Amino acid sequence: MADDLARWRHVAGGLVWATPYTELYRPDPPYDAWFVGGRINLSTNCLDRHLDTRADRPAVLWEGEPGDRVSLSYRELHQQVERLAAALRAMGVGVGDRVALHLGWLPETVVAMLACARIGAVYTVIPVPLPVEALALRLADFAPRILFTQDGGWRHGAILPLKARADEALEATSGVQHTVVVRRTGVQVGWFEGDRWYDEVVAAADPAAGDAEPLPAAAPLCAVHLANRGGRPVAVVHRTANLMASSLAAHRHGVADGDVFWCAGDLAWLGAQAHGVLGPLLAGDQAVMYEGTLDVPSPDRTWTIIDRYGVSSLVTSPSIVRSLRGWSQSPPVPAASSLRRVTTIGERLDADLRSWLQQVVGAGTTVADGWGQVELGGIVTLDTPVDAARLPDPGFDILDDGEWVMRGPWAGTMSGVEGPAGDPTESHWTRHPGVYATGDLARRDDSGRVEFLGRIDQVVSVSGQLVSLTEVRDTLLDQPFVAAAEVVERVDRTLGRSLAAAVVLQADAPPGMAVVRDLQDAVRELLGGLSRPHAMLVVDRFGDEIDEPARRRGLAVLAATVQADPVQVTWDQVVAAAR
Repeated sequence: MADDLARWRHVAGGLVWATPYTELYRPDPPYDAWFVGGRINLSTNCLDRHLDTRADRPAVLWEGEPGDRVSLSYRELHQQVERLAAALRAMGVGVGDRVALHLGWLPETVVAMLACARIGAVYTVIPVPLPVEALALRLADFAPRILFTQDGGWRHGAILPLKARADEALEATSGVQHTVVVRRTGVQVGWFEGDRWYDEVVAAADPAAGDAEPLPAAAPLCAVHLANRGGRPVAVVHRTANLMASSLAAHRHGVADGDVFWCAGDLAWLGAQAHGVLGPLLAGDQAVMYEGTLDVPSPDRTWTIIDRYGVSSLVTSPSIVRSLRGWSQSPPVPAASSLRRVTTIGERLDADLRSWLQQVVGAGTTVADGWGQVELGGIVTLDTPVDAARLPDPGFDILDDGEWVMRGPWAGTMSGVEGPAGDPTESHWTRHPGVYATGDLARRDDSGRVEFLGRIDQVVSVSGQLVSLTEVRDTLLDQPFVAAAEVVERVDRTLGRSLAAAVVLQADAPPGMAVVRDLQDAVRELLGGLSRPHAMLVVDRFGDEIDEPARRRGLAVLAATVQADPVQVTWDQVVAAAR
């Protein structure tokens, strides 16, 4: 532990402290205390400290889905953050108040994140594809004073009506005093008391009122939502200095080779926040950001962006890599010449996918598989880090029951859980006293390499977002005509990880498969698109000849061959597949 704490001390030495900490680490289960007595500000470390040496250097290189581009230098980004921080203060937002960012990958989103951090407000980034019901539930749970949204958002060539969705969601909740709207697509929007245009708010602000607030190291910085539990969102809260330290450590010593960095993933994903925004800006690097889906206007968009901005390090999820492989077996343009490193996170990088990616980017580019968790602030370890001697190591082990655990402390660990009482997230510390239980099952192969075998809590990663299989199953059981249901993970070479569901319909269910498609739509509307089962099996019954794990195994085997249309199977087929 002494060597590991020395690495954390080195990382903390790369930050600017308003008040130096007096104690690096103090055991205080379950979350422990770090940087005791220190005061710091994230915005100051991302912006102010770089102005003497990097003021005119690009901080953000942004590209919209339609092709528009924005470049913000560190000076320009600092000026915008100061103004928005002042505007938030003028609206009554202060230390500890909450701000929800219903925004996609926009420069304004980064400005809003840093402006909240500058004044000590706690922010959350809400996925823009959420349907109204799920958005309302998220807002009611987080209880923000200010909501940021867009008039509309580009996604796969279409415009999502984000302001309209936000307005409808606000009808079901209370407490939001102002809605700040970014002009993105120019679509007509409704206008209500408390609505403010983003550009007008920033233009009217006095930057002198946007000074940074020195905050305690343990001050809450942001909340990140996990999969729903019991019909309610569950969020973990991250501390200011802790998330800064883990993001900087992962960036400098884990994933970044060169100084032009791109994290391709949804900004609501903590991996994108920690490794696409905080890590690069804390290090003074250039952060490439892209708004839309990577096959618009054509499947070569990824490689074009890499080539245009000279991306040296890319972080993304295996699901996105699978999509790239499905679109094209090789880059359509020689765009990977600047790449030195590609890191995947969010789920296991399968051997065949790794081999394809290595072939595509060439032998001169390192392909790394990273492991981490939302609860731990993002990436914790990689199979080939940039600098293993400097990257902190929490002491991993595999217990007799196959669970992957950490025996040492990790600075990026969350500071608390917000959600239903008794949420299983809290069992990280209670399941195996004395260690942090990750919830991942793992084993070592003959070479000593760790192979991850899946989750023990029926939560899976789909496109980098956690989805609860139990929550999807319960949603299906709540629908008309469903007598029994089961949900399993489905792995497809082209689509990557998705969900498959098996249902037993009641005797009075309408004939045909329309009712089954309605079930898929209901899950999408209530829980979001990633929770929608891609494959549907209609089973005649669930028997007791095999236990639940075997049943799930058999259903997964059958679902692997199912495409878009629902398929009828018998219980005997499930039993045979399980055996």
